[in-house]
Amino acid sequence: MDVMPLLMLVAVSAAIAGAARRTPVPAPLLLVAAGLVASYVPGVPDYTLDPAIVLPLLLPPLLHTAALDSSYLDLRANLRPVALLSVGYVLFATLAVGYVAYLVVPGLPLTAALVLGAVVAPPDAVAATAIARRLGLPSRITTILQGESLVNDATAITAFKVALAAAVGEGATWGEGLREFAVASVGGIAVGLVLMVPLHWLRKRLREPLLQNTLSLLIPFFAYAAAEQVEASGVLAVVVVGLFLGHHAWQVDFATRLQEAAVWRMVAFVLESAVFALIGLQLPVVLRGLGQYGLGETALWYASAVFAAVVAARFVWVYPATFLPRVFSPRIRERETDTTWQGVFVVGWAGMRGVVSLAIAFSIPVTTHSGEPFPARNLVLFLTFSTVIGTLVVQGLTLPPLIRRLRLPARDRAAETLAEAQAQSEASVAAERRLDELLADGSASLPQPLTDRLRTVMERRRNAVWERLGAVDETTGESADDTYRRLAREMIGAEREVFVSLRDARRIDDEMLRTLLRRLDLEEAAAYREEE
Repeated sequence: MDVMPLLMLVAVSAAIAGAARRTPVPAPLLLVAAGLVASYVPGVPDYTLDPAIVLPLLLPPLLHTAALDSSYLDLRANLRPVALLSVGYVLFATLAVGYVAYLVVPGLPLTAALVLGAVVAPPDAVAATAIARRLGLPSRITTILQGESLVNDATAITAFKVALAAAVGEGATWGEGLREFAVASVGGIAVGLVLMVPLHWLRKRLREPLLQNTLSLLIPFFAYAAAEQVEASGVLAVVVVGLFLGHHAWQVDFATRLQEAAVWRMVAFVLESAVFALIGLQLPVVLRGLGQYGLGETALWYASAVFAAVVAARFVWVYPATFLPRVFSPRIRERETDTTWQGVFVVGWAGMRGVVSLAIAFSIPVTTHSGEPFPARNLVLFLTFSTVIGTLVVQGLTLPPLIRRLRLPARDRAAETLAEAQAQSEASVAAERRLDELLADGSASLPQPLTDRLRTVMERRRNAVWERLGAVDETTGESADDTYRRLAREMIGAEREVFVSLRDARRIDDEMLRTLLRRLDLEEAAAYREEE
């Protein structure tokens, strides 16, 4: 097995994603463009998406990472719009896009057209939220897009299985399809509910950070496989477990949380980078299979029609689904006072498709149960690919200027900092009260300098956030908190250089150096709050 192509894919895609952070172009778009260009560079191997790899090996960790970073409370507060998008919209898009393809492509059976509709129905689980975070969209819109991306793959995969069964001649009925959808949905949620408590219990009981992080890496794969084993939705099982673990992450050992956050950030970065590069690299594979249709005006007309149907179907769904409930329900009007047509327009336009659609399309069998070729399979692959590329490029590139044009209210950073400062102040009061209790009951005795140091550290945490709201130094352009963190890092850097020089002079050994450096690293992490 030659691993060099895989290593090159990961290394190059990671480098491009890193470089994208210094450009105004979102990383997903730059990676797709690089993949498209690289696909025709001589010597670049063929990278064919294998659904047996993408769905069980790439999708679970990406979903798990997104679920860990999502807010269970925010998702619960926005359950209605999230459900309408992740379930209602996906089913509507399956039917609408499928019917348009049936009308536009001569000779395409309705069952095969519905297969295409199910394939391109779910917006990507990564692209929309990645762009939303970078653009600083209002938190409610970001929550809705995140929630949709967590669940819509489960709906699309189930709809695809039902449409595919009818297309290959299994004689599936609407009743059977609804039953399969119910079993997959309820079963996936049930598996997640069964697994989440014992997995969290095990995470709390393990005291070795390396073991805890190994368990953390295995959890999404285990949840996905367990659900699929009983023919339930592995996607929903992963999401339920991830939301629960993320909501209760504060109960896990601090060393585990620090390591786990770093590990999952790295895993998500590598996988997301490779996935978007893989999308662009599929171009030669898709075009070679186009066969009788060729890359001519006819195929391009089909692609344009399907792309337009995908975009239009989302708007046809999101506006009635948003505003009709408000007409009939005063409670919804009172609860969702910040709903505007501009925000709904952004949600409608943020419907980029991604690697899941391509992976599902590649899983379409070559032949039906009767042994005949699957109708227009290669055309379905091409239309899926063109839709994915079209939405990523057209919607991805125009979303930032669109948001600026619509003048959506940006996140109120000052209000967020004020809320953070108030929370820290209340926590500091509780910490001070607890310190006084421990010192008073005689169970703890400290020299006065150490007691004063505890109070100083606590006071520092209390004041740090308030200082960010204060005046900025005219010379340095820094707040007092910024200056404090910078000076703390400089002092720690000076200590670090001394430790290394002592090691080089053989006055301490490498083992002691690692111990001292780890202590400094933890202090630096405490002194410096990384700005995301």
